Amino acid sequence: MRGSESLVRCNNCGRTVSRAKAVMDERVIRYGIDMNNKDTKFMTTRKVYYCISCAKHQGIFQRKAEQAARHAARFGRT
Repeated sequence: MRGSESLVRCNNCGRTVSRAKAVMDERVIRYGIDMNNKDTKFMTTRKVYYCISCAKHQGIFQRKAEQAARHAARFGRT
């Protein structure tokens, strides 16, 4: 049905983009109580959405391509 896609905000510029067109990137956030020992106590992931122009400018497409190539090499796919 037309127009039923949910909208998300670009994390960089604030532009409203439909979820189908937005580029989703998962960020890992590490934090802990004892920062002197560099000991990570907690780790969470959060989904971040970008519009096409911001994702291209920040190089997210290149990073995703490199991750896919590493994943394919790990599991023997060409």
